[in-house]
Amino acid sequence: MSINMQIASQPSVDPAWPREVGMILSAMEVADVHEERRDLQRLAYRVRASLRLHSDVHGNGDRELYTRDVNPRSLGFITPHFLPLGYGGILQIPTPGGRNLTVHCTLLRCRQVTPGWYEGALYFNRDQNEFAAIPQGNSEN
Repeated sequence: MSINMQIASQPSVDPAWPREVGMILSAMEVADVHEERRDLQRLAYRVRASLRLHSDVHGNGDRELYTRDVNPRSLGFITPHFLPLGYGGILQIPTPGGRNLTVHCTLLRCRQVTPGWYEGALYFNRDQNEFAAIPQGNSEN
C-alpha cells in the first residue's frame, strides 16, 4: 500500500472558516489510508474557493468550497452543498502565487461525509500548472 500525498507542512485552516471544516479535514486526512490510484501526485492545499455551475440560476450566488488537495488536473474539497455529478462549472480559486484563478471544471464526485457536509472532487477541463508544485506551508492562515 502506498500513499501518494504530500502534506505542505500540516496546512492549517483559516480560523474564520466554520468550525466543522477543520474537524472534517483532519478526520479525512487521518482516515485517508488507501491505495493511491491517481496518476498525478496530490498536494495538500487549504484555501476557500467558489463554484458556479453552468446550470445555476443567475443570481443564486456561488457555492463555497473548502479545498483539501490539488494537482494540475483536479481538486478535492468539502462543502455544505450537495452538488450534482457530471455538471460543469467555473471555479474561482486563489493560486499559491496569490492571484485569483478562474478554472472551467467538471464535478466528478460529491458524497456526504457527515450530516450537512459533503466531500467531492472536481476535474479541471485544462491542466492548471500553477498547482504542479505548491511551496510548503502555502494555505490560508
